[in-house]
Amino acid sequence: MGFGPRLVAYAVDAVIANLLVGVLFLVGVSAAGDARGLAVYGAFLLEELLLVAVVGQTIGMRLAGIRVIRVRDGARQSWPWIVVRTLLLALFIPIFIWDRDLRGTHDRAAGTVVVRDPVTSPTT
Repeated sequence: MGFGPRLVAYAVDAVIANLLVGVLFLVGVSAAGDARGLAVYGAFLLEELLLVAVVGQTIGMRLAGIRVIRVRDGARQSWPWIVVRTLLLALFIPIFIWDRDLRGTHDRAAGTVVVRDPVTSPTT
């Protein structure tokens, strides 16, 4: 699978994280300097961690028709490995280092792979 659906998923998830943090600022929560940017980044990572661990995909992944599964058996990966995956994703390094199957460092370390979701992917 190419990078297109992944890029769409990350963009959607980034917009959602930005909107979530924006709501806080609208209701009067204030912060100095780069705190808003860090809050958006934190919201993005929290969304990634919780949703991938619980349902195997973020909102962006669902809209893009992809999901994260365990390589070994195709099931949802366990919490500790999703934490590892998310922490490595936070370093941005996995985005630039991938193998011949287009698995990023974060997916290889966590024993996961991003695949087309047969439930949400349009059939072609």
